[in-house]
Amino acid sequence: MHWEPETVFEVIGSEEARRILAAANVEPVSVQALSDRLDASEPTVYRNVNVLQEYDLLREDTRVDTDGNHYKVYETTLERLCFELDGGGFEVDIELRRELVEERTAVRDGETEADGEP
Repeated sequence: MHWEPETVFEVIGSEEARRILAAANVEPVSVQALSDRLDASEPTVYRNVNVLQEYDLLREDTRVDTDGNHYKVYETTLERLCFELDGGGFEVDIELRRELVEERTAVRDGETEADGEP
């Protein structure tokens, strides 16, 4: 994905988005847990999670609790973000955790983890 500097500033400029990325970098976390940790409403967390997912900065996974209930958790895919001044403008370099992005793409394309085929 090609990022324009303005888009990066807009997405990463949100304090809530940065806090979500930081929390989801420690361990996969649910929206409810993020809401509790960040002292933010679930709708606010969901809005930020959706934006971060749109730009492949969060990976979504489904977990099953001991009662058999399914819930989603999120993990940060962002590894490094670098801004450089270049010729009077900005250059943006974003590194994602490749294995998480590739796994998400494979699942989205219908491949299984075991054999890499649909």
